[in-house]
Formats: sequence, C-alpha cells, structure tokens
Amino acid sequence: MLVEQVDGVIGVDTHRDTLAAAAVSPIGAVLASTDAPANVRGYQQLLDFARQHVPGRRCWALEGTGSYGAGLAAHLDAAGENVVEVCRPKRPAVRGGRKTDMLDAVRAAREALATEHLIHPRRRGEREALRVLLATRQSAVLACTAAINLLKALIVAAPDELRVELRGMKSKDQVAHCAKLRDRPAQDIEHRMTVRALRSTAQRIEALRSEAKELEAELLTLVRTVAPELLALQGVGPITAAQILISWSHPGRFRSEAAFAAFAGVAPIPASSGLTSPFHLGAAGFGAETRKCLPDLGR
Repeated sequence: MLVEQVDGVIGVDTHRDTLAAAAVSPIGAVLASTDAPANVRGYQQLLDFARQHVPGRRCWALEGTGSYGAGLAAHLDAAGENVVEVCRPKRPAVRGGRKTDMLDAVRAAREALATEHLIHPRRRGEREALRVLLATRQSAVLACTAAINLLKALIVAAPDELRVELRGMKSKDQVAHCAKLRDRPAQDIEHRMTVRALRSTAQRIEALRSEAKELEAELLTLVRTVAPELLALQGVGPITAAQILISWSHPGRFRSEAAFAAFAGVAPIPASSGLTSPFHLGAAGFGAETRKCLPDLGR
C-alpha cells in the first residue's frame, strides 16, 4: 500500500489551463493546497510546492495523465518524481456547487493512498508516438467506412442511368469509377449533383485509404525499432504490435501475465456445460510468446 511507503501525496486535479494541487499526509489530512497555470512555469511551481510541504518520500496522484495532465506527468518524470494516475470521478448530474477543483485534488491524493494496485502513467517517447499514429489511423479508417456507407447509399438512390452504370461492379471498382466521374451538362440538376456527390465521396475514400496505408507504414517502421520480435509472432502485424506496446507501456504496467492476457481480451473464459468444462480464447500461448518480446512484463 502506498500509505506505508510515503510521507505524503500530492493530488492534482488537471484542466486545460489550470492545475489544482493538494498535499495530503499518509492518514489523509490536508497539509496545504495551491494552484498553478498548466505550463512549464506552473509545473515547476507545483514541484517547489511539493518539495516544501512533503520534503521526504512523496508521490504524485494525477488525473488525466493522457490528456490535460500529460505535460505535468512528463515534467515530473524528468525530475525523477514518483507519479501514479487516478481515475476522474463520475460527475453529478447537477453540480450545484458541491465540488471544487481543490476538493478533487484532495480526493485524488486520498484515492491513491487507499488504492491497492496503483496505475503508473504510460511512458511517452516512442510509445506516445505509436499511440498518436494508431489513433489517427483508426480515425481515418472509421471515416473511410462512413464514406463507403455514404457512397453505397448514394448509388442506391441515384438516377437509373447512374445505377445501371455502377451495377455489378465490386466495391473497389465502384469507388475507382465514381472518383473519375465527370459532370454531364446535358443532364438535369439531380443527375449532375448526384455525380458530383459520388465523385466527392469516392475521392474522399481514396484519400483516407491512402492516409491509413501511410500511417500503417509509419507504425511498422516504429515497431521494428522498438520491438521487432513482436512482428515474428504468428498473427501479429504492425497494428496489433503497436497496440501491445501502447498498452504494456513500461515494466510493472501489469502485475502478471494473467493480468496482461485479461487486458488484451484473450484470458480463458470458463464455459462449462454438463460434464464438459471448455475454455474460450486460451491465453497461455499468446501470453507466453508475447512475454518473450516484453521481458520486463510483471516486474
């Protein structure tokens, strides 16, 4: 438990422009509180505040280390501070003045003291580079899927001449054909605008597909640099390997191989029926092979 390892915890409620911090003793008493701007100067102010009020063993409990608290977490990590992450509380439907940022900072510190299994922020650098590339590619894939669905709907409702022209084509061929459609001044306005909509949508699909491929190539290059052994595993490509590295992040991120398998969604699930007790998605092979590529897992 953290309460046995520190002389105090600094809880921080993070926002876009401001940071609220509270120093709390191991028994939960508030020692001091302050606030600072969310910039490098503010990060140093909070660090000086912590050194003044908890000069001995201390830990930081931050909300939103992957968003508003990312800058502070990186600054503290560079300074050699011990940082853990706490989850943001569910907000009441009607606040009515029942909370303040400082109270949230105190709650964050006390939650860290009471938590048995602490969450350490994800490391930045190469893994953050993987995360932003993977998130951007996923956004492109989702947008591409939405554009394909729109194109199909436009074809279904298109004038007969256009429907006949596109009928029987495979999806890939429809996209390529629609991307090259030209305006036909002799047709009525419905036909002309449908052609324009089909062309615009198809060109968007092609652009998004190209973007997704470029991002996947970037991910492949990074994975080969960070953990090339992952790509040698059966069924593991650059996308899966990137997600594994992002989720694992650093030694100690998961307590055990079983915790990692559960997080990855491959933990065996009992499915007993009658005299049989099968398991779905056996995790032993996946976890053992992956652990060879991530040797510090669980330590």
